[in-house]
Amino acid sequence: MNEESLLTFPCSFPIKMMGRDTPEFRATARMLVERHTGPINDEAINDALSRNGNFVSITITVVALSQEQLDDIYRDVSSHEDILMAL
Repeated sequence: MNEESLLTFPCSFPIKMMGRDTPEFRATARMLVERHTGPINDEAINDALSRNGNFVSITITVVALSQEQLDDIYRDVSSHEDILMAL
């Protein structure tokens, strides 16, 4: 079954992940996305600390090539124990 996507590919698409503010989380978030996209430029990565500084949200803007690629990224990101939430 081939579902229609609302996106036109290729397109820029932000992947937002939240987790504890540790160097490991930052490296894991990047690695999980790069597994599907190849190397990501540092300029494509933005982060924001929570008010108390315990958590961080990382947004990685990728050039998505297909809905399948985005689905694969979200499956990997959502199932990793260090990623508390993915949007």
